[in-house]
Amino acid sequence: MTTLLDRWQFGVTITYHFLFVPLTIGLGLLVAWMQSLSYRRQDADWDRLARFFGKLFLINFALGVVTGIVQEFQFGMNWSNYSIFVGNIFGAPLAMEGLLAFFLESTFLGLWIFGRGRLSKRVHLACIWMVAIGSTISALFILAANAWMQHPVGYKIVDHKALLTDIWAVFANSTLWEEFSHTVLAAFVTGAMVVAGVSAWQMLKRRDVDVFARSAKLATGFAAACLVATITTGDLQARLMDEQQPMKMAAAEALYNTADGASFSLLTIGNLSGQPIFQIRVPHLLSLIADMSYNGKVSGINQIQKAEAKKYGPGSYVPVIWVTYWTFRLMVGLGFLMLAVAAWAWWLSRKRSRWRLATNRWVLWVLVASIVAPFAANTSGWLFTEMGRQPWIVYGLMKTSEAISPTVGAGSVIATFAGFVVLYSVLGAIDIVLMSRAARASLPPAEGGDEGQAPGGDQAEKDTLASLVY
Repeated sequence: MTTLLDRWQFGVTITYHFLFVPLTIGLGLLVAWMQSLSYRRQDADWDRLARFFGKLFLINFALGVVTGIVQEFQFGMNWSNYSIFVGNIFGAPLAMEGLLAFFLESTFLGLWIFGRGRLSKRVHLACIWMVAIGSTISALFILAANAWMQHPVGYKIVDHKALLTDIWAVFANSTLWEEFSHTVLAAFVTGAMVVAGVSAWQMLKRRDVDVFARSAKLATGFAAACLVATITTGDLQARLMDEQQPMKMAAAEALYNTADGASFSLLTIGNLSGQPIFQIRVPHLLSLIADMSYNGKVSGINQIQKAEAKKYGPGSYVPVIWVTYWTFRLMVGLGFLMLAVAAWAWWLSRKRSRWRLATNRWVLWVLVASIVAPFAANTSGWLFTEMGRQPWIVYGLMKTSEAISPTVGAGSVIATFAGFVVLYSVLGAIDIVLMSRAARASLPPAEGGDEGQAPGGDQAEKDTLASLVY
């Protein structure tokens, strides 16, 4: 019971935190890009857009920092056995993330906020690029720790603890680079779809249509390109997953028995483990996903379970099938849907006929609605990755049931879980209010003689945003 409660508590808090992380990475890059266009072209409208979306970035960054702090305490309090076991491994990448990436990010963010009009334009531009780079590096270090949980390398077991023997093996982990490329590209998609959706809403309200049409064109083109790359890296990651965690691949399809030339079900209605009522299947597709072979063999859940039990001892090594099956399809389906929407909107943004994007209200509304799509896809992908690894918390080395704190009872977990739900609900309401107000606001005026204006508003607004961050 305590293990289940601990999993729910950590799952809810990390999922909530992960809503902010991809948007921070994606928006940081796009704001830096917009400011670069303003600097190179001496274009006041791109500067206005950079300040407008910079406000959204700052709000999201602040809430992301607040919600992320909780995770560190949970490791030590709810998952002490896990922390003892992996501490020697996790210490290095997490320390690098805090001392290098986060300080890089936060320091230059402060310079970007307060440096407008005080720093040269070139140095001020460099500051936002350092923020964007810092966000991406931060993701690399965090994912290095997560990739080790998926595929442990560069360690030895001493006194029931994993000790680091090769830090370079941890950073050369094949799982890390597949996971990092896929995650960061998905983050770029998240930022781009938010910029496209907000720009579309502003165009629907007929506010600065020509200016927001430029940000919509930039965002939809960037989103389409990144979605193609995201789908490609996801395919590569699936092939590696089939090699390293075959149970996760079998669970993604609910494939119970080994098959040659395995088909892939796009949709299943009915019992996943029995006779479904209705299915849409693509012949041989699962084999192509697993190993790029038309008639390749894909191991089934039953056969993998027997092999795992023989290797690791009695017990169930099967994750929750309906979770892996549907989260995988939701992630993939939303990816292709976003690609179609972004590509079509980008194409319309390039046309000069009556079908151009700014005059197509239904396409603009689709873009607005699509703001939620990357968040749903990111969450589904994260749930698939983490829950598909169960019952392992560190694959092949430590089970989740062995990782919890033995002295923390169910009552304490329930009490803290309830507190987190209340706290995060309040933070969620604050975020929605702040982000919606910022997204619905008008573009800031072009800068004239006031060089000290903040990104997106006057001095009072700058102080408010700075207080959120610091």
